[in-house]
Amino acid sequence: MQNTYTAVVKKDGDWWIGWIEEVPGVNCQERTKDELMETLKVTLKEAGIHGGGTRT
Repeated sequence: MQNTYTAVVKKDGDWWIGWIEEVPGVNCQERTKDELMETLKVTLKEAGIHGGGTRT
């Protein structure tokens, strides 16, 4: 079964910042939105969360 998580994504100056609403501690920052979304997915996996998609 695939879980769906909510990614909160914001532009802050030159950086994109984001976190996963349902999983405390999963937060990232990157230079582009695409990089941020990929990093959030990787961070979810590293946290032991085996979800599928993220929605913004």
